[in-house]
Amino acid sequence: MNTDLHHSHDKLFKETWSDLANARSFLQNYLPEKILDVARLDTLEICKDSFIEPDLKNYYSDMLYKVAFGESSGYIYFLFEHKSFPDRNIHLQLLEYMLKIWRLGQKQGRCGKLPIVVPLVLYHGRPRWRINEYFLSGFNSPIEPLVEYIPNFKYVLYDLSEYSDEDIKGTVMARITMLLLKHVFEPDLAGRLPYIFSLLKELSQKKTGLQYFESLVKYVFSNVDDITVDKMQAIVKNALLEDKGAYIVTLAEKLRKEGLEQGLKQ
Repeated sequence: MNTDLHHSHDKLFKETWSDLANARSFLQNYLPEKILDVARLDTLEICKDSFIEPDLKNYYSDMLYKVAFGESSGYIYFLFEHKSFPDRNIHLQLLEYMLKIWRLGQKQGRCGKLPIVVPLVLYHGRPRWRINEYFLSGFNSPIEPLVEYIPNFKYVLYDLSEYSDEDIKGTVMARITMLLLKHVFEPDLAGRLPYIFSLLKELSQKKTGLQYFESLVKYVFSNVDDITVDKMQAIVKNALLEDKGAYIVTLAEKLRKEGLEQGLKQ
């Protein structure tokens, strides 16, 4: 696996869904109805804790949210994980995260019953995702006579290849991120960029919009082999972001220096 490439996907994923509005819009649009019926998304909080071992930070990316449910004082935790390739160890990885979440709660003095953790997996890789959502599916037979002794849970899969571009909903930032992740491995990604960047018009006057624009340009330069500064300038101008055209040159030079500095350090 190309670690730098995978890290660029994770960085965009975390930057987008570390924003509360983006996270809430995703959950509102894509959670199963039976979860939406009990989850009070107006109470959504982003948890800053990460449950990935330091030596695996370049391979995995986790986001954790908590939300009150019903009229009780309890919480549901949403564990949001990103994948750019099919991972046969997904169940074990999620289970490890869940155990760490529960243990952290106990360490912080939250006694009583364990909170519910709903694992969510966003996938955008090229190969088809064929991994059964149930943990039980990974055990050797005979399962039936021993099923009561085997732990089981199900993750919720969001395979972006299953959604048309029109079906991708949410905030502007969430939609742009999902569209880029969905099409990033396609040879004609550059042809899709004018439409994707045109969505940024709604954010172009905001400070956060400029920061996000820089992140998107960095992501494109990191993942599209045949993109040049001139081509990116033309795409941005055609996307009705004329005032950002000159900014591309400045940003490209900044990225070139960052790449040079990184190479010297290595």
